[in-house]
Amino acid sequence: MSVDYGSFTTAIKEAAGDDIVLMSELRVAFFESADRQLDLLSRSRCDANWQYSAWRLQSLAASFGAEDIKELAHAAVVGAPGDPVVIRELRSAIDDIKNY
Repeated sequence: MSVDYGSFTTAIKEAAGDDIVLMSELRVAFFESADRQLDLLSRSRCDANWQYSAWRLQSLAASFGAEDIKELAHAAVVGAPGDPVVIRELRSAIDDIKNY
């Protein structure tokens, strides 16, 4: 999957305008929340917790224009709970944007 950094960056810039401090705070908030939801997803022991965490991650990604993460979170929603492949792919997508 190709990572689209542009939509994430554009969403941050549109929300923060010219405020560089706010841009930084929004990035930090996004990654803290994404990491938290991914941690909850990876520790889910029942279908309901898996779906709840996947939906939260999907909504977060949609709010920030992180299309690749949104698509992977949707794959988690419709896929098998506990799927280690989707967890690895989500971790990679989050880290890719974080390191961009």
